[in-house]
Amino acid sequence: MLNKQGRQTDVSTAAELGQNSFTTHSGNRGLEQAERLIYEIGDTVRTGVDLEDIPEVKDRLGGVTRDNEIGLAGLSEPEAMRHYTRLSRMNYAIDMGLYPLGSCTMKHNPRINEKVARLPGLGDIHPMQPVSTVQGALDLMDTLAHWLKTLTGMPAVAMSPKAGAHGELCGMMTIRAALDKRGENRSIVLAPESAHGTNPATATLCGYKVKAIPATNDGRVDLQALK
Repeated sequence: MLNKQGRQTDVSTAAELGQNSFTTHSGNRGLEQAERLIYEIGDTVRTGVDLEDIPEVKDRLGGVTRDNEIGLAGLSEPEAMRHYTRLSRMNYAIDMGLYPLGSCTMKHNPRINEKVARLPGLGDIHPMQPVSTVQGALDLMDTLAHWLKTLTGMPAVAMSPKAGAHGELCGMMTIRAALDKRGENRSIVLAPESAHGTNPATATLCGYKVKAIPATNDGRVDLQALK
């Protein structure tokens, strides 16, 4: 059997094999691609790069010097490139179809934004750089924070969260602190059944019980159940 890229596959389906060893977590039939591991393709004898012999230098490592081979697979550049390209074609990508949930930065960022984010003045910034050398990046973040405050009416924006789930956790902790300050004792967080997995996880981590709201047949929140 061949996959859509024309590459040979090792197994067809679990039904054809008469076993369940290639079923997915959800019980669907899986398909194993005949792409060997990079360590199975290459070997430790060959190398894709010729390096000059290392000159004699003073050993400053003491007793932690490695005395055995690293065991990295040796491949030529085309072999390595083709291996990872074939693997990439096995993945589902935003350029191939819709991401229904999560991965928001990939779904909604225009290509021009991705190119700008890779500019040396932005993409190569180090967290420990002097503040005087990153004024452009700080100006971008400050402008975005101003827009968010204007749109939401909030008094401030936190720059500390490093990812969506981290921001979600900070938001839930902020809500909890505000409720505690008001003296309101809340213990339940409502979350749609279709919510991202971090939603109920965040609520639980903050000490709340999660009550799931079912969805309608078209995937929307069931408003009657919510009421």
